[in-house]
Amino acid sequence: MISLSSLTIKLPMRLLPLTFVALLLALQYPLWLGHGSLHRAHLLEAQVAAQRARNEQQRSHNLALEAEVHDLSTGTEAIEERARADLGMVRDGETWFRYPSGGNQSAPAASQHR
Repeated sequence: MISLSSLTIKLPMRLLPLTFVALLLALQYPLWLGHGSLHRAHLLEAQVAAQRARNEQQRSHNLALEAEVHDLSTGTEAIEERARADLGMVRDGETWFRYPSGGNQSAPAASQHR
């Protein structure tokens, strides 16, 4: 027959390792599966890296636009270049040749008349 005193001593000693394992699992849950988990941290780091790449692209685009604005505001060469490319304008004494479709699709060619 088992006495009541020996049963109360052995039962908690058997539960002690199980209690520690349960406590360890409870503490590890937020690290692996919770809101601030390692997986979520890696996803956020990837999003930050992608956003930094987009920011760098936008920064270089902004610098190019800033240089173009500076060129347009300081000299006439940039304005003339835009007028020739976008509007097809020519100077007096120049002949402008337009090629039919299927030909060269680049900027119009201009030649000097003498």
